[in-house]
Amino acid sequence: MIKLIMHGCNGKMGRMITGIIREDKDVELVAGVDNYTGVPNEYPVFSEIGKCDVEADAVIDFSNAGAVDGLLDYCVEKNLPVVLCTTGLSEEQIKKVEETSKKIAVLKSANMSLGINLLLKLLKDAAKVLSPSGFDIEIVEKHHNQKLDAPSGTAIALADSISEELDNGCEYTYDRSQVRRKREKNEIGISAVRGGTIVGEHEVIFAGEDEVIEFKHTAYSRAVFGKGAVEAGKFLAGRPAGMYDMSDVIGL
Repeated sequence: MIKLIMHGCNGKMGRMITGIIREDKDVELVAGVDNYTGVPNEYPVFSEIGKCDVEADAVIDFSNAGAVDGLLDYCVEKNLPVVLCTTGLSEEQIKKVEETSKKIAVLKSANMSLGINLLLKLLKDAAKVLSPSGFDIEIVEKHHNQKLDAPSGTAIALADSISEELDNGCEYTYDRSQVRRKREKNEIGISAVRGGTIVGEHEVIFAGEDEVIEFKHTAYSRAVFGKGAVEAGKFLAGRPAGMYDMSDVIGL
């Protein structure tokens, strides 16, 4: 039985993951961490990660960027692998994640769903063929009106996947309203929409002369992210230090 700690246990994703783990015979949620403790839990909940004294095999994090530094320090101290799902990290925090991965196993993914991670691979193949043929690349992402960061971490991951394949110094454009010029050939435009209760929608557009190819992923429930996070927690338990992602979990 794999024992997990849920960091951010009383948030929307934390509560959903609690339910998923409850139905999974191979994993047990032994503790939670959340500064809001007004929700009844079947496991002990600590107001901050430093107070958690429960032994576990890995931590799943769905909290906020402000709590990540303390979490990383704790995991290094306890030699505890961590599945890092929080987005909106600063450049300094990303560097700290990389340094932490030299000491413990860290799985960092902007999106935990199987579909998105398959899409990352498909985009590499598409970009390799379409970009040299003059296709422009645009990304449009849509999320609920409570999401704090824009563009989404997933949208940036999609752009990074394309950019890495092309290796031509792609530039990301987030707002064209301030710059009156034609788009550059090596430009990837990223647009963010926020409204209602949209769980997550990402569309990648390859626009060429007289034809358009679109790749689209729609998440209808946060459960797709929760299930992926639990599988990642199972995968990471007992792994040596290093940086992992969802492609390792699903074998892409």
